[in-house]
Formats: sequence, structure tokens, C-alpha cells
Amino acid sequence: MTTAQPLDVQPTPLALLLLGREADPRSERGVECPGDLPAPSDPDLVERARAAKAKLGDKVFVLGHHYQRDEVIEFADVTGDSFKLARDAAARPDAEYIVFCGVHFMAESADILTGDGQQVILPDLAAGCSMADMATAEQVAECWDVLTEAGIAEQVVPVSYMNSSADIKAFTGKHGGTICTSSNAKRALDWAFTQGSKVLFLPDQHLGRNTAVRDLGMSLDDCVVYNPHKPNGGLTADELRAAKMILWRGHCSVHGRFSLDSVNDVRERIPGVNVLVHPECKHEVVAAADHVGSTEYIIKALEAAPAGSKWAIGTELNLVRRLANRFAADDKEIVFLDKTVCFCSTMNRIDLPHLVWALESLADGKVVNRIQVDKETESFAKLALERMLALP
Repeated sequence: MTTAQPLDVQPTPLALLLLGREADPRSERGVECPGDLPAPSDPDLVERARAAKAKLGDKVFVLGHHYQRDEVIEFADVTGDSFKLARDAAARPDAEYIVFCGVHFMAESADILTGDGQQVILPDLAAGCSMADMATAEQVAECWDVLTEAGIAEQVVPVSYMNSSADIKAFTGKHGGTICTSSNAKRALDWAFTQGSKVLFLPDQHLGRNTAVRDLGMSLDDCVVYNPHKPNGGLTADELRAAKMILWRGHCSVHGRFSLDSVNDVRERIPGVNVLVHPECKHEVVAAADHVGSTEYIIKALEAAPAGSKWAIGTELNLVRRLANRFAADDKEIVFLDKTVCFCSTMNRIDLPHLVWALESLADGKVVNRIQVDKETESFAKLALERMLALP
């Protein structure tokens, strides 16, 4: 009788992707509309998460982005938008592990801003960002060649949205540009136009256009859209020379869903409603809204809103539902702008099972899903981030 030999079974790439231990950079990720948010995870996982976090103590610092589901937010030490969270991580140098419940570019920013002795963990490596994926280092380098051939590269200052990869942030730093958030985009553009006569805005065309037109008083004709999938970006040299804002053809898959019809419909359904949208929405949506602002702006606006007021919010569903529940006792009616229930599917990949797996692994001394930016990329990306921090 022969003794059975143990099977040497290796997980397949698909299995690793489903487990959240690998990423698929080729996939278009961002938005799903199944009719409702994912169901809560097994309640037993709550106790496991508490136990693992307690065992780690001060060695771990958990960051939760506003768009995360409630079951994850429960275990966050701080919540906020992507840049606030990266700065919060940098302000905790004693934390050995930074567990970032967000998406890949956010964890990269945290790794750039934290110390060498800290390790940034992303519970699911497949939690990417469709907007960030719309601008690759190779595409942006090719765009710069096009601007050079048009004879305008020396006049162009790159301004990249925080929602971009470390490679794009590094390109921005290397070419004298800065990073911006949705809160300080106007200040970033004001600064950029003191450095040059044109801006290359990456990767969200809507934030760039809305800021230029609403806040800087430009016209839509001052803006052109560079399409990386077309020769020369689909633009002539004359069009590039005439433009003040060269907008990358990128967008947020969630905010891009909101339409002018959404605004008109909610005004018909809810008389007296205030429409409040994020500046990543399309220009016609922003133009038709009553209020426009970043995630933090939206939260503060609802905090200050009078009792009995009605609000339709154009941003990610998890946050809208959380705010609706929070202010229900104050008789504030808060609804999602679109009738179709829609959430950021990549944010929702960071669920309780992945968080528990990451925390328990760390508690057992095993570092998983570490996000590490190489030193050269980190150096130039940090330069761009520091220029943002120094904005007047």
C-alpha cells in the first residue's frame, strides 16, 4: 500500500484575484448597479475583527474612506477623503501598520507620505479606481511628446488630481506641476497659471473643466479634451496652442452616471429640494445644481442645513445613505440624486472578510498586501504633493 503524497496545489491567478491578494490592471473597474448595496458580512466576523485589532493595539492604524461600507467604517480609527487619510497616516509615525480601507492610489499616497518604518496594507489588491486607471505613465509620456511637437510643452504645467497613480504623481512632480484635491483645485490652478500659460489636467476632465469655468471664469472654448486612444490625442497642433486647459479624457465611473435628467427628475419628484453634487460630475449637472463641492463640503453643508430641508446628493451611495441615516432625526430628507441605486464597486471590495483576513494576518506576524512605491517614483510624487501643501 502506497502512502498518499500531499498535493502541491497553487492558487490560480483568478483565485488570488477573488481573494483580494492579486490585482488585475487590465480590468475596467468602478461602478455596478445591482439594485442595492451588498449584504452585510457574517456577524461572527465582527468579533474576529475586534479581537485582531485589540491584539495589534497601537501597532495598527485603520483608515476608512467615506465611500466604504458601514461594516468597514466601524473599525476605522479615522475617516475622511483620500488626502486627509494619507495625511492622518503620516501623523501617526508610531503605527507600524497602516491598513487603508480605500482603493489602490490612496494606499500609494499613504506609502509616499509615511515613514520608511511603516507598512501600508490594502485589504484587497483588486480595489482599484477606474478613473486612475484611465491615465497610464506611458500614455502621459506620449501626450507630453505631442505637446513638445506642438511647441507648447514649456508653457504647460501639469496639475494632477489626487485620484491618480503614483506614476502620474511622479510625472507631475518631474515636470514642475502640482497635485490637487476637489477642495483645493481652484488654488492649484491659480498657482499653475502663475507658472505657465496652459495646464494639462489629469486624469478627471470634469473636475478640471468645472473648476476652470465655474471658479476661474474661463469659457468652455478654452478647454480641449486629450483622448489618449486617438493619434495626437484627437487634437490638432492649432487646437492645442489655442487651449488654456488641456483636459485628460478620464472620469469617475460613479459621478459620471449623474445626468441633467437626474436633476430635472428629482426636482419634479421633491419640490423645494436642494441639489448638491460633487465636482467630478459632468459640467451640465454641476451647472444645474444648487451647490457643488467636495466630499468634506457635502458633509459640512448637510451638518449646517436647517431641519426640514430636502437634499438630493450626487455622490457615492454608501456616503449618501450614511448621511441620510445620520440626519434623519433632524428631519432632514436626504436622497440619492439618481433613481438607480449605484455604488463604487471597487470601494466595496474592501469588505469585512478582507479586513478580518488582513488584521488577523498582521496579528499573526504576517504582512499581506503591502503597497510599496519605489524610491524614484516616491521622490518625484512627494515633490508634487509638497507643492500642493505649499499652495497659498
